[in-house]
Amino acid sequence: MRLAITGGTGFVGTRLLGAALAAGHAINALTRRPRPGGDGINWIVGSLESPNALASLMRGADAVVHVAGVVNAPDRAGFVAGNVEGTRAVLTAAEAAGVRRFVHVSSLAAREPALSTYGWSKSVGEGLVAASATDWDIVRPPAVYGPGDMDMREVFRMARLGLALLPPSGQMSVIHADDLAALLVALAEHPAERTVHEPDDGTPGGWSHAGFARAVGVAVGRRVRPIALPRPLLDLAARADRLVRGPRARLTPDRVSYMCHPDWVSDPSRRPPPAVWRAQVATPEGLAGTAAWYRAHRLL
Repeated sequence: MRLAITGGTGFVGTRLLGAALAAGHAINALTRRPRPGGDGINWIVGSLESPNALASLMRGADAVVHVAGVVNAPDRAGFVAGNVEGTRAVLTAAEAAGVRRFVHVSSLAAREPALSTYGWSKSVGEGLVAASATDWDIVRPPAVYGPGDMDMREVFRMARLGLALLPPSGQMSVIHADDLAALLVALAEHPAERTVHEPDDGTPGGWSHAGFARAVGVAVGRRVRPIALPRPLLDLAARADRLVRGPRARLTPDRVSYMCHPDWVSDPSRRPPPAVWRAQVATPEGLAGTAAWYRAHRLL
């Protein structure tokens, strides 16, 4: 197959490219800056705002895997541009090119659109996909981790100090980036189910925030003391981060809103069919490998 992939230069997208190439597929991948070709990847220079680039991305493709999106933005317009209008543009290009198979990466946050602008924007994006003429599947990943991830790096760095500053008590699911990439390739290869998938690492009931923090501690060789922070303190920290880093702030009020929700556990009834995909990376081993990667790159 030839896959048209957005978001291929990001953390999950990079893993997806590797998994697709390993499965023998050719790739058209969108990039904002020129990159060397070869190795089965045809890089298309452009963005989600460029109809000509998206038309080139779809040329000869059998399936689209839409990974690109905005996780953090300073305002609502940023989320709309990345997660709503960006998805609309990719769908329009796929339909114009006659590429029917469409695998869309959303987020568990889409289950609770009233909690955050991010979750709302991912929910609207899902609606666009479900209403389209494509043969679609939607994937809602939980927290994604693995070598190369910068979002969870601070959790590992704090664990080295024996601490874990956490949101109020709750449960969460996680998935290794390699497992997520394998799922996206498998869905592109299989007939569409027109359904929403919520994959995870297979841990029944997910992880408590404290339990996951302790598992990270084991991975870095430290006993961790989890400390749950109250919502008002997290809101204050978000305001402080905005004052210090401006639009580049990582902890925003929007992010605090969905962090404090008590249930981010993948729905087992929405787990992908075993005939299509099963998680292969046990989280303790995956965390150990991630910690080793951070050490090797002097990031801890």
